[in-house]
Amino acid sequence: MDKKDNMLFSDFFSVKDVDKDGKKFDRVSRIGARSENYDMELTLDVNCELYPLDHGDRFSLVLASSLNLNSASAASGQQSNLDSGFGKADANWRTVVGGTERSLADEYDYVMYGRIYRFDDTTGSKVSVFISFGGLLMCLEGESHHLQNLTVSENVYLLLKR
Repeated sequence: MDKKDNMLFSDFFSVKDVDKDGKKFDRVSRIGARSENYDMELTLDVNCELYPLDHGDRFSLVLASSLNLNSASAASGQQSNLDSGFGKADANWRTVVGGTERSLADEYDYVMYGRIYRFDDTTGSKVSVFISFGGLLMCLEGESHHLQNLTVSENVYLLLKR
């Protein structure tokens, strides 16, 4: 499986506001950002102690279905720890990150795991996708054809890097 096969969405964003409606939690900031390629609007809660973002910062955002980079195991039908799923007895987030197997997470600065919980049609061909990362929320709005790879109840990884 090529890492491109795992990627459900990818774009570069520029932060346009941080905590626009005021700071609600000590270690969490809600950022508003605009994408550079697909004209998408992003609202994202991030742990600002781990990954501080300021107005004007530029970052890459990827939504991925798996962290697996190993095309050989996918081709042979073998399942790696990275594909065995979050929450199962034999694999969890810390095992994947701390393990010896390289993953997509190694290429990024900030990674979260969550679930797509809602789609809303806004106007015309625009949609909003809502994802929860254990209480940290994300809303991605834009043309539906850019978000066609995402489905409700799907588990996804969010990966950010500057």
